Amino acid sequence: MQNSTIQKQKTELPPLIDREILFGNPEKTSPRLSPDGKYLAYIAPDENNILQVQMRTLGQQDDRQLTADKKRGIRIFFWTYSGEELIYLQDTDGDENWHLFLVNIQSNLVRNLTPFQGIQAQPIALDRNFPNEILVGLNICDRSKHDVYRINLKNGAVEFDTDNPGNIVGWNADAQFQVRAATATTADGGSELLFRETRENSWERLRSWGPDEEGGAVEFSENGKILYIIGNHDANAQRLIALDLAAKQETEIASDPEYDVSDIFIHPTTREIQAVSFYKDKQEWQILDPSITADFEAIGKLHPGEFDIVSRNLADTNWLVACVTDDGPVYYYAFDRTSKTFTFLFSNQPKLEGLPLSSMEPIFYTARDGLTIHCYLTKPLGIPTPIPTVLLVHGGPWARDSWGYDSEAQWLANRGYAVLQINFRGSTGYGKDFLNAGNREWAAKMHDDLLDGVNWLVETGVSQRDKIAIMGGSYGGYAALVALTFTPDVFACAIDIVGPSNLITLLQTIPPYWEPLKANMYHRIGNLETEPEFLKSISPLFFVDRIQKPLLIAQGANDPRVKVSESEQIVNAMKQAGKPVEYVIYTDEGHGFARPENRLHFYAIAEEFLAKYLGGRFEPAGNIANHSGVIDS
Repeated sequence: MQNSTIQKQKTELPPLIDREILFGNPEKTSPRLSPDGKYLAYIAPDENNILQVQMRTLGQQDDRQLTADKKRGIRIFFWTYSGEELIYLQDTDGDENWHLFLVNIQSNLVRNLTPFQGIQAQPIALDRNFPNEILVGLNICDRSKHDVYRINLKNGAVEFDTDNPGNIVGWNADAQFQVRAATATTADGGSELLFRETRENSWERLRSWGPDEEGGAVEFSENGKILYIIGNHDANAQRLIALDLAAKQETEIASDPEYDVSDIFIHPTTREIQAVSFYKDKQEWQILDPSITADFEAIGKLHPGEFDIVSRNLADTNWLVACVTDDGPVYYYAFDRTSKTFTFLFSNQPKLEGLPLSSMEPIFYTARDGLTIHCYLTKPLGIPTPIPTVLLVHGGPWARDSWGYDSEAQWLANRGYAVLQINFRGSTGYGKDFLNAGNREWAAKMHDDLLDGVNWLVETGVSQRDKIAIMGGSYGGYAALVALTFTPDVFACAIDIVGPSNLITLLQTIPPYWEPLKANMYHRIGNLETEPEFLKSISPLFFVDRIQKPLLIAQGANDPRVKVSESEQIVNAMKQAGKPVEYVIYTDEGHGFARPENRLHFYAIAEEFLAKYLGGRFEPAGNIANHSGVIDS
């Protein structure tokens, strides 16, 4: 009887959407204007389906490819202020040892600006008045800290600029392109704001935040007398504040009692802060500069959903606008501020247009201890409730899910599942009280929030209790492992993507440059030095004997955050305990799967796995081109 019901539901669903459309490369994305507004650069795949930086003259169709990455594809790039060059970031097979590469838009000549073995480059600042320089953090001298270097973009000379005493995690340069502010961590897990009048002066502390607070520097004013900062001291949520450096006086610029400052819109030449957003169920803008009010009003009418201004020229006459919706691609427009007119550029994935995609509904419920938990629910088209369901748990855990098109949510909905994405306690954006409610609650109240989400799904009739799976990456992968070990009878199955299984070994193997963050991690998770038994008590590895339900684990071999051993030790423990587990490892990936062939391979396996245990649909895997995935069943 149940099988016939499932079969009936299957026939009422819309056609299967090809995984290539959902998880393949975008057709065009990430447009950026050159400083003079003459050129538009963007990312698009080449003839070998590898993402490259491409360029056109704005208003023309003279598109051409600038880069020639051989394997991994380029995802992050930005213009230099010369207007003749741009910089992109690339690592090796997901190891996150980013290098900066400079490409000339006339000659296509590419140079590695940071050709140092085993280092990680962190871009700090470019400045329009210093077009031939870039400030970069490099961990050359000590892998655990990034000192500041000044790199000449013309001759490649790398000059040491500022020493990092070991605890600085953020740097800020003023309008004279001098590093004068820094955000540092403290021994108790908190942070502090440092300032120096000149390079010759010693650092002084302007403000401290405790381990349950957050804050840091944003930007100097043009005259260097004001330092804009964010912080949640004397408030629940992070506020935007102007700090008078002479008077040491703070003035609030923008705040919300419940939500942290999200995005900050800064004028490209005057350094004036023009607008601030707060991400609630959706993004909401607070305009500070009346001169952009009409612009934001015009953009707000352009397309349903949300918008972001992703680029602007130095003259500030042209903006590039991204319009985001929950059931289609991202649409990019060029906006002429003078005439208030829009020119459509492209969408990132035009094949999504017209497909039967689902809407993402913001919902909330009350946790067992009274905390309000915000979520997003995506339901499949064409079938009645109750619906087989997947809890899709975000990583971090100090991050959050947000509204908009989500390829995993749409994939699951199209296959016949409801999807619940829960911003459990410890998620960011909801103020420090909500964030701190997750401290030391891994596998405890953070997991209870997910269980309360399961109860909400059942009580509202969305789901059937025995047809709910859990899936996630990073912390979400850990949550999936916790689900099967700590609550073995709740979920029908679980999928863990690059999730830690043992918090002791996780903290023992963090990247060296996370050393300044370790005290805060100890504060929020548990102390490796003094509390190994506590960490063991919340580590799924030690409870594999409890596992009753099917588990799929996927891992990148070069993951610097969650080492491959995190997956392999629980796979081995399960095998020794006679527990079945499916395991796939990608030898050329890190913390997540960047290469489209690996993504398509993984989601084919995951789709069939979920169909087997939840009863949804799947597109047969076929002969997927993949040379790096090794399935160990």
